[in-house]
Amino acid sequence: MYNDISGIILSGGKSTRMGENKSLMKIGGKIIIEHVRDLMKNIFSKVILITNTPDEYEFLGLDTYKDIYTQMGPLAGIHSGLTYSSTEINFVISCDIPLMTEQMIKYLIEYKTDKPITIAKADGFIQQLCGVYNKSILSLAEKILSNQLNDESRDTEQKKRGCKVLGLIDIAGAEIIDAESLPFYQKDTFFNMNKRDDYEVLRKRIEK
Repeated sequence: MYNDISGIILSGGKSTRMGENKSLMKIGGKIIIEHVRDLMKNIFSKVILITNTPDEYEFLGLDTYKDIYTQMGPLAGIHSGLTYSSTEINFVISCDIPLMTEQMIKYLIEYKTDKPITIAKADGFIQQLCGVYNKSILSLAEKILSNQLNDESRDTEQKKRGCKVLGLIDIAGAEIIDAESLPFYQKDTFFNMNKRDDYEVLRKRIEK
């Protein structure tokens, strides 16, 4: 177990496409976010949750914090997580990746690099909401969010679109690992749930 690295779970999305709070849906006898919480607590001695609806998650028994910048997307969640974390190194994960494995997380953590972010590429995408984020990038995240928030020429949705995690990654620099080339990689490790069809896929995988 890591004592010098914090686990940060993000649960700030509105689940618009799902039609209900996806993190509170049940798969395999457990609520989805419980799968993620239990995985993180097996690895890190300190795990925190970032959400704008903390009352919904009291049952998890985690220290919970709200976004400092509201309605600004997942970058705001990472920013808040790094702000409230007590460690320099942090592992960030979205609440809707229940097939993530301990082996993959530990590989990303232990990968030797001088870059402040370590993330994976899998399924044709950079998996930006599952990786290592150093507290040193906090000021960059703050700058992106602040600049967008203070741009009076843009509406709320435009400001949110301007606060991309990939923008932070481009500026800060990241180690991007080809996860599918790793010998222990399992299909759908990074599968995240956005639509009802995704829920059915995950339910069958976990209950199998």
